[in-house]
Amino acid sequence: MTGRRIASIWFPHFPMERWTRRNRRPFAGGADDKDDGSPDPIVLAIEGRHGPVIHDANEAALRIGMKRGARIVDMRALVPSLRVEQASPANDAADLAMLADWSRRWCPWTQVDGIDGLLLDTTGSDHLHGSEQALLKEMQDAFRKLDLTPRLAIAPTIGAAWALARYGAEDTDSCTPGKLTAKLDPLPVAALRLERDTVQLLNRLGIKTIAELAGLPREALVRRFRKIEEKNANPVIRLDQAVGRQPELLIARQARPPLRVMRRLAEPLLDITGLTQILRDLCGDLKPVLERAHKGARGLAFTVYRVDGRTCSSEARTSRATRDPDHLASLFDGKLERIDPGFGIEAATLETVDGEELGAMQDGLTEQAEDELAFSQLIDRLVARLGMTSVLRPARRGSYLPERGEAWVPASEEDAPVAHAVDRSAATPLRLLERPEEAEVVHAVPDGPPALFRWRHQQHDVARSQGPERIAPEWWREKSTARLRDYYHIEDSQGRRFWLFREGLADDGRGSNPRWFVHGLDA
Repeated sequence: MTGRRIASIWFPHFPMERWTRRNRRPFAGGADDKDDGSPDPIVLAIEGRHGPVIHDANEAALRIGMKRGARIVDMRALVPSLRVEQASPANDAADLAMLADWSRRWCPWTQVDGIDGLLLDTTGSDHLHGSEQALLKEMQDAFRKLDLTPRLAIAPTIGAAWALARYGAEDTDSCTPGKLTAKLDPLPVAALRLERDTVQLLNRLGIKTIAELAGLPREALVRRFRKIEEKNANPVIRLDQAVGRQPELLIARQARPPLRVMRRLAEPLLDITGLTQILRDLCGDLKPVLERAHKGARGLAFTVYRVDGRTCSSEARTSRATRDPDHLASLFDGKLERIDPGFGIEAATLETVDGEELGAMQDGLTEQAEDELAFSQLIDRLVARLGMTSVLRPARRGSYLPERGEAWVPASEEDAPVAHAVDRSAATPLRLLERPEEAEVVHAVPDGPPALFRWRHQQHDVARSQGPERIAPEWWREKSTARLRDYYHIEDSQGRRFWLFREGLADDGRGSNPRWFVHGLDA
């Protein structure tokens, strides 16, 4: 047994907690809570062999018996109010990898463990945080601040740490080599990272705990499973890894060094105005470095090093990858004045804190810049001056209801679509109200267009109407009592145009009389 210390961090509900963190704001026009204030049951769905199945669930859904792997159609039959959202395993994996890099604050070796866990080699790192218990407490507090619920364990081997984090009695546990056997013995054989079929086979043989498996004659076990090469199906290999008889490597993803250029000054710079030219020179130096790496910058950090040993930094981001020196330098306009030169600046660096692949690109045969490139550069200049949260663009929200169909997101976000990428049908009004506003309507026939309506204390006589355009309730998101909508384009006697909808039908059995709402203005 070596002196290694391996930390296993398990997030039992990482997909749901990540989804909740990314979707803090409720959908406009929808209800996320019940009338009594308790949260609605929400599940995340992925495609299974026979239709969508539950990938993860929130606490309210778990309390009423929702389980992973259950078919969505069966659970909807039991709970009609169940809210179903689409899971995103690819985004979950990307965020978990980002979390693994973020965890290097505690030790240099970190690794993603499956779809919901992390592994850290904390050997020799505990004294930097006071003790191993203090390190565990610091990890737990840090993840809880990220709205994650972790279970943590530190043990001499990867297998033991994994088992204690997922099957141990405590949320945080620390196991020394001398207590390894006592800690592992009462745990079920599933704690050895075995496949479900292997676990079922061992259970049918009456072997339910690690102690019972370890108590069997080793020769018989090796003979029974000698033809199984997969580690997660061979209990002998997994048992040896857990107790340290067989080594297991933790392979950390190597962080790529940032693309970085530096200028050292012959004399300390005391005048802050000289930094502008230094920055322009660094942007020119960075361009060939990016070209050799086939990269484009998405985030830049400009750092100056003072003679007193202190540093000052300024950062900027772009809406799309670029290596244009003039454009990169312009992103720092108005930011360099905030840098304090102190007793003088002796060196400066410019490095990429974020980047992506970027191949060769031609503006045009007439040497005119493409409109899309010029538009993205305009966004970068506005963001640099006004701030990321002040420059927004529309993005799809994946909903048929107009008030849910789009959302405003920071324009410089990587996955934000360009402004004209959001389709605006000819049937959509020029101006959409933030929330539909109720109106009083008089109509000639019950299910026909309005003859006149009263809205905001003004009466409008209808001269022309067009419609209806029907939008059915989103059954995967709405409650069973949600009603359909019939939209009409209305022009009153004074030429003013409105977009109204009737909520529900008189005989739909989902409430009282239909209600009318004004949702947009055409002119």
